[in-house]
Amino acid sequence: MRGGLSPGIFKKTSLWFQRAKAALLDQIPCAQGCSHCCRGIFPVTILDRNEIQRGLRALQPTQRRTILQRARAQVKMMERAAPRLARTRFIDHWGDGDVDALAERFADLDCPALQSDGSCGIYPFRPLTCRSMGIPRDVGGIVEGACTIQTAIPLVRLPRSHREEEDRLINEEAEHLAYLRTLDLAQGEELFLPHAFLPDKADDDEATGT
Repeated sequence: MRGGLSPGIFKKTSLWFQRAKAALLDQIPCAQGCSHCCRGIFPVTILDRNEIQRGLRALQPTQRRTILQRARAQVKMMERAAPRLARTRFIDHWGDGDVDALAERFADLDCPALQSDGSCGIYPFRPLTCRSMGIPRDVGGIVEGACTIQTAIPLVRLPRSHREEEDRLINEEAEHLAYLRTLDLAQGEELFLPHAFLPDKADDDEATGT
């Protein structure tokens, strides 16, 4: 899938979010103009990275360079805080505490693709997490808010069929990742969001338009 077509899971996840939001009677705060979840670093997968790279290649050179400059600056800051990121961008073997600690340290960092008007510069190519963020979590029968500004949980519970579809999408993502690992021989599956914007060294000149 690297360098090829985007797997259908990205579209499926977007459609799932729209159906889930409608099922909750649009009682969640996610709407155009809200960019709260576009701040802070969080893990994404190599599947997301490939989609982000497709998005960058679709941009005008000036906009692409601007986003890449932001990503590189953020990666440098993160590497100073966690030097092992300079050796490998993959965080598969990090402990949850280490991931959470670095995420908390850079909680106010804007996504490299966040625009001044609060929009996403690569919206059609955004990661799966971004496409599903906002639907309340259901853990052990207890519903929890998806973000800090979601202060009220909708009284309507998400139908079981929607949760089952969510589980199927998670399994489909795992299948895509397993395929990518065999195809690309990647060193890992997970990396922090800013790293996903950086092209492979072999593609660097093309991605930056130089």
